[in-house]
Amino acid sequence: MAAIWIKQKKAELVTGISPVFALDAKKKKSGNRARNRVVMAIACFVGIYGIIGGRLVYYGMQEDTTGYNGPTGAVLASRPDILDRNGEVLATDIKTASLYAEPRKIVDPDEAIELLSTVLPDLNFEQTYSRLKSGTGFAWLKRGLTPQQKSQIMALGIPGIGFRTEKARFYPGGPTASHILGLVNIDNQGIAGMEKYIDEQGLSDLRDVGLADGRSLEPVKLSIDLRVQHVVRDVVITAMQKYRAIAAGAVVINVRTGEVLAMASAPDFDPNNPFNALDKDHLNRMSAGTYEMGSTIKSFTTAMALDSGKVNLQSTFDARRPITIGRQTIRDFHGKNRILTMPEVFIYSSNIGSAKEADVVGIEGHRAFLHRMGLLDRMQTELPEVARPMEPKVWKKVHSITIAFGHGMATTPLQTAVGAAALMNGGKLIEPTFLPRTIEAANKVAKQVVSEKTSEDMRYLYRLNAEKGSGGSGNRASVPGYRVGGKTGTAEKVINGRYSSDVRFNAFVAAFPIDKPEYVVLTIVDEPKAEEGKVGATAGFNAAPMVADIIRRSASFLGVQPDFREEQESAPLMVNFDQ
Repeated sequence: MAAIWIKQKKAELVTGISPVFALDAKKKKSGNRARNRVVMAIACFVGIYGIIGGRLVYYGMQEDTTGYNGPTGAVLASRPDILDRNGEVLATDIKTASLYAEPRKIVDPDEAIELLSTVLPDLNFEQTYSRLKSGTGFAWLKRGLTPQQKSQIMALGIPGIGFRTEKARFYPGGPTASHILGLVNIDNQGIAGMEKYIDEQGLSDLRDVGLADGRSLEPVKLSIDLRVQHVVRDVVITAMQKYRAIAAGAVVINVRTGEVLAMASAPDFDPNNPFNALDKDHLNRMSAGTYEMGSTIKSFTTAMALDSGKVNLQSTFDARRPITIGRQTIRDFHGKNRILTMPEVFIYSSNIGSAKEADVVGIEGHRAFLHRMGLLDRMQTELPEVARPMEPKVWKKVHSITIAFGHGMATTPLQTAVGAAALMNGGKLIEPTFLPRTIEAANKVAKQVVSEKTSEDMRYLYRLNAEKGSGGSGNRASVPGYRVGGKTGTAEKVINGRYSSDVRFNAFVAAFPIDKPEYVVLTIVDEPKAEEGKVGATAGFNAAPMVADIIRRSASFLGVQPDFREEQESAPLMVNFDQ
């Protein structure tokens, strides 16, 4: 012990530190190092899990723009809003919940279906059972749930059932512009109307590469005026009911630009619930239906004769006797049985006179003129639903004669309105558009199809017909202050291979203000019945009043001010359109 104590003392004398104190210091330093390691480990864990938690919160708050590749492989993406010419929303995307299942996690398919049926009574039992028993990792059960349905299903607490937020198309106006807007399928892809046109212009390509983000898609503005569209559809629906017709329709076109301001065809459908959109009687008759347009075609026959330079407004035609060709005899509905001037041929709607007008030009010249007017070729426009007109494969004398007064060829009502606009605007044929177009842009695509003098003469005849037309039919389209001119068309329909005098397709084409037209309005009524208390069911009794209603209610929206200064004149002053 003495020896040990002596060694410690020597160590103290040499280092000046007690050996016991040095040992304590060494232990303390080791303890601090251990605590630092624990603190660092805790900090690392907190940091890592904090980053993970933060990213989860971040992703949870982000809008889902990529969609989900479900069993169909479709990528649900945004679509641009569709607006009318004034910025009113016609179509937009909304978020909806869709129900899906993970069949591998479904314990009891029968119980799951029984519970879901309490909220979704229309659920297809066999189809749903097959999907739940498939053993796959994903299966859609119901798309487009309401918030209430989602809440009720969540309360059921069924394992393996989940929801996904999707994009759905919403049309605030319902059926107001259904045939123009078209519709989308369950995967938000355009399948008809302007919705399909938008996809064809590049939206589908953006969707394929995952760039169809609603925040980056510019709205698509149409030429449609929603206010006028409301009026037109209301008039069409009312007419179909009032005249007990199987269908009706109307269109309003700007004669200087070719813009379609409004177009409706009834029966129509609600694109928010398009269960009947594909029914054959719900087609868009204005652009996808072809019809013999009756005496409205006489507008083009008269314009053709005038434009040939072989006749003028002072020319006369012998309408004293019917025309017999082969086994067919051409008569006038309201025959005057005398020689008629060209204006009389037009206002009395003489079939005999129209046939002789066509004879002035000849068969080939007649056919070429109608092609030049765009009446016999498939119309070019943005709307996908466009029918191809029908004409005889080989034109003979009888074809030219009957087509002169609107029988023997079939075209679409929209094409007829476009052709009439060319007769009113100085002779320029402008393909119709459902997108905004300036006058300058229209002039670049316009084709001069008749002379300005012919157009001037046709404006005169339209106004004269509205005032003095046969039976007052044209007068029923008159609206005080707006100087309306136009032409009726009553075509007998073919029933069992023969023309029926009791089944008609009626039309009226009008322009206003007729001295310097800005708009063309065309209405149609398919198989109308006589209004209660009246005996007539021709175009003057139904299609003409429709035109008057549309102009009366929408002219102010179109920016046309009434002018009563010329109301007492018998016919409009013939002026140069470009003055």
